[in-house]
Amino acid sequence: MNSYPGRLGVVQRVLPVYRAPFFDTLAQACAGGMALFAGQPRADESIATAGRLERGRLVDAANIHLFTTASPLYFCYQRGIRSWLQTWNPNALIVEANFRYLSSPAAIGWMHQRGRAVIGWGLGAPLERGPLSMLRRRFLGQFDAMIAYSQRGADQYARCGIAEEKIFVAPNAVTPAPRQPVPVRPAGFDGQPSLLFVGRLQARKRIPALLQACASLPNQLRPKLVIVGDGPEMQALQALAGSLYPAAQFVGARHGAELAPFFTGADLFVLPGTGGLAVQEAMSYGLPVMVAQGDGTQADLVRVGNGWQIPPGDDAALSAALVEALADAARLRVMGAESYRIVAQEINLEKMVAVFVEALGRVSRVEA
Repeated sequence: MNSYPGRLGVVQRVLPVYRAPFFDTLAQACAGGMALFAGQPRADESIATAGRLERGRLVDAANIHLFTTASPLYFCYQRGIRSWLQTWNPNALIVEANFRYLSSPAAIGWMHQRGRAVIGWGLGAPLERGPLSMLRRRFLGQFDAMIAYSQRGADQYARCGIAEEKIFVAPNAVTPAPRQPVPVRPAGFDGQPSLLFVGRLQARKRIPALLQACASLPNQLRPKLVIVGDGPEMQALQALAGSLYPAAQFVGARHGAELAPFFTGADLFVLPGTGGLAVQEAMSYGLPVMVAQGDGTQADLVRVGNGWQIPPGDDAALSAALVEALADAARLRVMGAESYRIVAQEINLEKMVAVFVEALGRVSRVEA
């Protein structure tokens, strides 16, 4: 992997636990070091944040939240950002490309006054009309380059007027390339097929829809459904499964190496709702995946060759996809091998960091 010779600064509203490995890998690729300026979420957001980085420096920001994050009027101001910039004095800066973060323009201005580059990073910019659309366009126009999570996001930035040569695509990754080989699975199902869900048990995961879809399957296709996770919906979901699909097994929360037997023993990984941090880990165990369509990152990760993307909230489509998947074990094995190839060769932390380093090299010249 190439490296960036300078000192890098990164601004995040918050640092979720799942994002820390990426920033540690990025810090390792910065010869001059990396410091990350991040604050805390609102109490009602239920975001687990990292308290430290292994290789980078984590600096606490004083986040001031205006309105709730669900409100179209939400904004956030990060107090202390100028002092941090003066202390760290980065050669380049990476900022979340969100105009609702009110301290970012001051940080961008500070860097540009010193002739230093600022890169934006984000999901994309859906087309909107009205005053907020104008604010977004004006904000995005300040960046020297833009890194998108997905090709769809890159296309949206281009439609906002950002030159295509300034846009980079770093497919969203939360895990390194797999180090273990693909598990060897039998050509057919070992008795009944096994479905796996891993995630927090909350309403937006739509586990009731998964239970209903399994219950609607023909008897010969009904799978063993293993649900890994904990959360506010646990008791309600167990009660629902008892009456709707007793074959469902709730095993509670598992982390790290504890998850390996569940991934290895499954035939298909299913996430019927939003979120999906475990998708890439499932793919690293050679599993085909079935996910709800979301912010565009799934389009790069889940393809016809390795899984299914279900329209959000479409229970009939979920049931139909399960029938198609569970009717052909041999096809699932081929799709699982493709999942493994994608995360081994295309979408992983190392590839994501490489794009960031490439973008930094294009826009930030550091004198020896």
